[in-house]
Amino acid sequence: MAAARGHVQDPNDRRLRPIYDYLDNGNNKMAIQQADKLLKKHKDLHCAKVLKAIGLQRTGKQDEAFILAQEVAALEPTDDNSLQALTILYREMHRPELVTKLYEAAVKKVPNSEEYHSHLFMAYARVGEYKKMQQAGMALYKIVPKNPYYFWSVMSLIMQSISAQDEKLSKTMFLPLAERMVEKMVKEDKIEAEAEVELYYMILERLEKYQEALDVVRGKLGEKLTSELQSRENKCMEMYKKLGNWPECNALSRQLLLKNPDDWQFYIIYFDSLFQLIDTAWSPPAEGEHSLEGEVHHSTEQAVAFVEQRIIHEANSVRPLRGPYLAQLELIRRLRHRGCSEEHKLGDPEELLFQYFKRFGDKPCCFTDIKVFVDLLPPTQYTKFINQLLGIIPLSPLTEGAIALPASPKALQQHLCVVQLTRLLGLYHAMEKPQKLAAVRDLMLRYRHGLDFGKSCLKTELQFSDYYCLLAVHLLLDIWLEAGEEPAAWRCLALLEEGLTHSPSNAQFKLLLIRIYCILGAFEPVVELYSSLDAKHIQHDTIGYLLTRYAAAFGHYAAASQSCNFALRFFHSNQKDTSEYIIQAYKYGAFEKIPEFIAFRNRLNSSLHFAQVRTERMLLDLLLEANISTSLEESIKSMSLSPEDDDIPWNDLQDNRDLTVLFNWDPKDRCISEDNRRLSLEEETIWLRIRSLTLRLISGLPALSHKAQPRNSEKNAENGVSSKIDTVRALLRQLDAAVNSGKRFLEQKIQYPVLGPPPSRMARYFSSGSCQCQTSLFNLVSEIHDLDTNGLEDSTAIQERIGNSLTSLLEQLTDQFNKCKGDLLEVRENSVKTHPNVLENLVFFVETVSIVLWVCGYSDTILRPCRSSLQKKKKKKKESNIAMPPVFASFQEYLSGLQTLISNGIDHIKGLEITLTALKLEELSIEDDLLLQEEKKFTKTALGKVQSSYQHAVQEMGELLKKRLDTIKHLKV
Repeated sequence: MAAARGHVQDPNDRRLRPIYDYLDNGNNKMAIQQADKLLKKHKDLHCAKVLKAIGLQRTGKQDEAFILAQEVAALEPTDDNSLQALTILYREMHRPELVTKLYEAAVKKVPNSEEYHSHLFMAYARVGEYKKMQQAGMALYKIVPKNPYYFWSVMSLIMQSISAQDEKLSKTMFLPLAERMVEKMVKEDKIEAEAEVELYYMILERLEKYQEALDVVRGKLGEKLTSELQSRENKCMEMYKKLGNWPECNALSRQLLLKNPDDWQFYIIYFDSLFQLIDTAWSPPAEGEHSLEGEVHHSTEQAVAFVEQRIIHEANSVRPLRGPYLAQLELIRRLRHRGCSEEHKLGDPEELLFQYFKRFGDKPCCFTDIKVFVDLLPPTQYTKFINQLLGIIPLSPLTEGAIALPASPKALQQHLCVVQLTRLLGLYHAMEKPQKLAAVRDLMLRYRHGLDFGKSCLKTELQFSDYYCLLAVHLLLDIWLEAGEEPAAWRCLALLEEGLTHSPSNAQFKLLLIRIYCILGAFEPVVELYSSLDAKHIQHDTIGYLLTRYAAAFGHYAAASQSCNFALRFFHSNQKDTSEYIIQAYKYGAFEKIPEFIAFRNRLNSSLHFAQVRTERMLLDLLLEANISTSLEESIKSMSLSPEDDDIPWNDLQDNRDLTVLFNWDPKDRCISEDNRRLSLEEETIWLRIRSLTLRLISGLPALSHKAQPRNSEKNAENGVSSKIDTVRALLRQLDAAVNSGKRFLEQKIQYPVLGPPPSRMARYFSSGSCQCQTSLFNLVSEIHDLDTNGLEDSTAIQERIGNSLTSLLEQLTDQFNKCKGDLLEVRENSVKTHPNVLENLVFFVETVSIVLWVCGYSDTILRPCRSSLQKKKKKKKESNIAMPPVFASFQEYLSGLQTLISNGIDHIKGLEITLTALKLEELSIEDDLLLQEEKKFTKTALGKVQSSYQHAVQEMGELLKKRLDTIKHLKV
């Protein structure tokens, strides 16, 4: 804000300074007062009016602010202060398109202003008006012939080609024009900066003119490519690959490896090109160079010799290099895959892996390096290989008969690497339960011993032995989730809670705690854990699902609403932030980044997680507010919800979840597979469709509440109620189709890996009876509308259908409520059993009750006027024997049954609350000889957190049900 004042001393600047200061300090009311004072004396000081509008905007008076801003904008100001203040205001209003109109007017009045033309270009960039950007760039270049402005226009042509729906148009019009524009500058020798060469390369690559692009990089222009290490070489390599010039690829990668024998990407290219040459039986020419880049290797013998030379060279290097040794293993794997006998010339993989461990076993990267090549070992050799590795680790027992422990962090790291490999090779999975428990005890002993090496670690640093604790938890997870033994779950929590006290910054401990607490149905401790992860930027999309998947599922409505809002803030700011990145990229000539930023923005706008959170947040807001603090109609209006609008990009949904965020040492067959990812996305998409249709059906209720005209009436079409019911019925058909898709999906009985994607809420939605009740309710809306359209006199059959529907609905709701019965926490012989399914069923019951009341509210608006009309007729005709239609009796009976059912629900929740409060879990003596005193303490901490979470969840649900009961008492159809 202060920057808008400029540095030239002007009387108006001095007058405006106090208002700027108030706004900068967040004192918006004083800014408004100061602006009013100034405007009394200087009515024509437009900037003061805009600054007042900014103050109004920030105090929530958007409409007043907009009126003031438009008054100034209509005058088409050209002073810097007013323009910049209006720009700030429009950005805060999320109306960047108005900034373009502002500067369009300014440019017309001051046509030779470089600054205003530049601002106009950036304003177009914010809204993605690429054609206008191209024109603005060229207009700017004509005024001030600077290269950057010319290339802004060229880049805008590329953006038109990227955004064009027609690829043919892109390659025949936009890109060739961009190419001609750059070629003109090349011929005139006006290319000055690296960014301009990058842009030329980008155009040629997109036109698939790979040879021309290669010539540019290798030529004089390529000398300007200096900002990145090996920028020229990397671009040459890319073009060689696209042209299929494998000899050049091979020779260049070989040269680069001679300079840097530890650069893994070039080993991969070297091997890829080598085998391409072998497959095509390539041979070097009789005379002259092998290729433009020099000598080419085209046989396995040459590759073997080359790798061995790199290893000999490594032995003489100052620091140990991993690349040559890993290249040796990579070559063996490729030769084995092709059935080549030359693999034996490189040595025995088992011995090479052993030697690799000897050299690098004390480095944390050793496990991830070896992990890639364990498939070279025969399964029969796994145990022998592990024992061989253990044999060279310096371990010694502290006392006689005790287990051998490492005496240094390096020895600890070596042992940790072996333990991770033991898990990876499946040796832990093959153990029986007693062996697994003994292994857990052994790992925790090593974990606690390893803490001695980290006494000087800061709180932000991880302990050397943290992985021992994680591995122990993974073994317990096997026992719990595969054998269904819940005591193992409590022990998992205890070990992780203990680990967190020693390593408060360990994200893996927190992520695993989040997952386990959620499986147990406890959302309360999860909120704090997720918050402490301090997720940054894109992580809100990639790992946010761990929180939001469970946010609404366990009855913590306030925390769930907060979690959803927290996630949505990131997505909503993405649009604005990305525009700023794009503008900075134009300013600094980082043209190659601009398409990346656009793709990034599109990826986030199409995010599955974004669509899920937005839908769940709106359903949650309706659940907490509609017909409690505001009417359903007002709530839907404030959310700008409409049953006709579907803003979810179903065909472009992007699954941005990081499903491997939890560390995993399982063998390949137990890890998450591509099938798991595909099925999880399918499941989440079906569930999102069901939730989105539910939300849209609810949003259609207020529009239907307006009295319908009789059938065939001309006004019927005019007031739009007919079209509204058609929309609702179309949505109902779509909901039925989505529900059927969901049922078919669940019939597959898919089991994801333990640490794979969490299943959606869809299975519980069906099993709780919520699906049946909700679809019946929306069908009832259709029948009530038919009754309204036909009138009471001609609707005997409809009334009978409605009566049957109401009876059936009450039965369905009672069945749904019966599935909510049972304890949440059950203490059996000094062990604790959780029933999170009861909690989830209860949450669905509360949600269904809310929908019941919204449908009752709609029915009330239709039936109450009918009843009043009949009573007036009675009075008029003075006849007391006019029979009331049966639909009223049916509804009275239905409402009475609902009141009883909801009252029973409230009583049940009170009972759960009392039971949970009465449980003295801190006095519980956990009988497990394997548990140490320390673990027992942390087990009780975990139990306490789960108990507290359940208590607060049932309290929130109880309060919500009481409010819903109050609502239903006011309905008297």
